Amino acid sequence: MAHSHACTGLAAGAATLPLAPVHGPLGAVAWVAAWGGAALLPDFDQGGISWKRALPRATGSTVAQMWGPLTTTAAAAVGRLAGGHRWGTHDPLLAPLLFGALAWAAAMHPWTSLAVLAFVTGAALRGCHFVIPGRAETTVLGNLLLSFGAAWWVLHRAPAGVPWLPWAVAGGVLVHVLGDWLTVGGVPRPLAVPAALLGARRHRTALGLFRTGARVERSIAALAFLTAAALLARHLLLG
Repeated sequence: MAHSHACTGLAAGAATLPLAPVHGPLGAVAWVAAWGGAALLPDFDQGGISWKRALPRATGSTVAQMWGPLTTTAAAAVGRLAGGHRWGTHDPLLAPLLFGALAWAAAMHPWTSLAVLAFVTGAALRGCHFVIPGRAETTVLGNLLLSFGAAWWVLHRAPAGVPWLPWAVAGGVLVHVLGDWLTVGGVPRPLAVPAALLGARRHRTALGLFRTGARVERSIAALAFLTAAALLARHLLLG
């Protein structure tokens, strides 16, 4: 589930703070938030527009619905390119490399850095909405304003940009893939989707410890969030 991925991403980001190439409290918070948001990126392969009573409605994963038709339409295209849900964007080797490479390319320019940082920030807000007062972050306009505002503030306070962004994105994506590998549904075997283009059969791999949404997953998410909060607080107080 989205909040499980976000919480485990936050925990991984907070755990890597001692090695993170960031400075100051703002950099630390941005690093952790980027990991949490990036941990939702692989699910940007589920999206679309459904019509009910002649009105369009965004459908798909949490991250796909984040900015309404803009993101759901893009997610539908990504899903087709990826071969469906839990295939290309969940490849244990290719997914972190590709998402990280996109973030690296974006980090070369201030405007694209702003867009990517806002996207992962918005995803983190959506994934962690259950601990945020109000519901502004769950609305399209509210999420856009909050995520772009936060991203602009980070970049405004970091004249050198965010060269660390590719590492946070790749790390968050890897955390997502590992989380899905623990479930019954699993993830594709490394390079399964490229191999399928050459005629090979696609295969999945899974540890199969629990089903998505099971009670154990909710417990893991809660523990991960508490761990992230404790590690971040420790870093801010002692760092």
